[in-house]
Amino acid sequence: MRILYSHRVQSHDGQSVHIEELVAAFRKAGHEVLVVGPTFYENANFGGESRFVALIRKALPRILAELAELIYNIPAFLRLRRAYKGFLPDFVYERYNLYYLSGMLLKRLYGIPFCLEINSPLAEERSRFGGLRLRWLARVLEHLVWRSADRIFVVTAVLGEAVADAGVSRDRIIVVPNGVERDAFPTAPYKKENPEELVLVGFVGFVRAWHGLDAVVKGLASDRGDPPIHLIVVGPVCPDLERRARELGVADRVRFTGLQQRGDIPDAIRNFDIALQPRAVEYASPLKLFEYMACGRAIIAPNQPNIREILTDGVNATLFDPEDANALWRAIRQLAADRRMRERLGSAARRTLDDHDYTWEGNAFKVIDVVMTDLIRHRVAANGASSLDRSARHEPQ
Repeated sequence: MRILYSHRVQSHDGQSVHIEELVAAFRKAGHEVLVVGPTFYENANFGGESRFVALIRKALPRILAELAELIYNIPAFLRLRRAYKGFLPDFVYERYNLYYLSGMLLKRLYGIPFCLEINSPLAEERSRFGGLRLRWLARVLEHLVWRSADRIFVVTAVLGEAVADAGVSRDRIIVVPNGVERDAFPTAPYKKENPEELVLVGFVGFVRAWHGLDAVVKGLASDRGDPPIHLIVVGPVCPDLERRARELGVADRVRFTGLQQRGDIPDAIRNFDIALQPRAVEYASPLKLFEYMACGRAIIAPNQPNIREILTDGVNATLFDPEDANALWRAIRQLAADRRMRERLGSAARRTLDDHDYTWEGNAFKVIDVVMTDLIRHRVAANGASSLDRSARHEPQ
């Protein structure tokens, strides 16, 4: 199949991982993919964004920056339309972004099947975390784009319910969680080389306040248990967390690796004894969870519906009560003291990933299977209608 992949992502982070891995999986399965996105996306380094975009965001008042996002649809749509005419795709696959209307406009003008991938309800998310100014307009446009899609692929069932509440028919919504690139992770879990007397608790990603790692640093400061626990963050230094560790006297037990290339992440995770997802928004499908599972690590994550779609407490992870301020550290201490439990949970996590095919290749197959079924159904219906029409014209009057 010929897939026109549309996006408005301009930073190289978890979003870009999803885009690039899924596109690679489509191509590996034999499909042709033409990716159309911001020209400055290619110039951004991993972990960063375009300097031009960063400057605009810093210089403009938020309401003007949001209007600039809307105006961006003009060059974006013209670029997408030009790609459509030259490539003649079977369908458009778009990664949803707030104020991004190009895929919807292309469908309305040319009738091309329009599939939308939604990773979060961005109008709500940016209202909560990003200081969204044009909230009413953002929600109206968000719901308009959602309802215009022929198929919507969401990363969790929780998010699917939010999309359905916006007026999208549930039979158009398909849940496709995040995944991993299978070839990057060997089948057998890695045997950790660190000495047994030290338990290494690890986190992968760019640390933000809402990740909840401050609770881990606080736990380190008050812990007198055995074996000793250290925290490693596979990602850039977070000045606030580093400062907090110094204030509490545990800076020697907290280490940041610095920004790592994608290819180095599996080896870094395999060195963990315990892999952390301290917090998660209620609709997310955290990419790091699947990477932890692929490495066969013992996972600690919050006990909430979207996480329970993937993990089961006591079976393939330890899930803690996110409303209990001390529950995360209790879970860490319990697993730190029980090596056999860590090995059992880690092995079960890897089996879960394999059994459910939480991979980018598996995700690509699911998308193509749904789209091909839809296209065949539409063609059969169209041919049937044409046959009926021809028969009606030849009936004696």
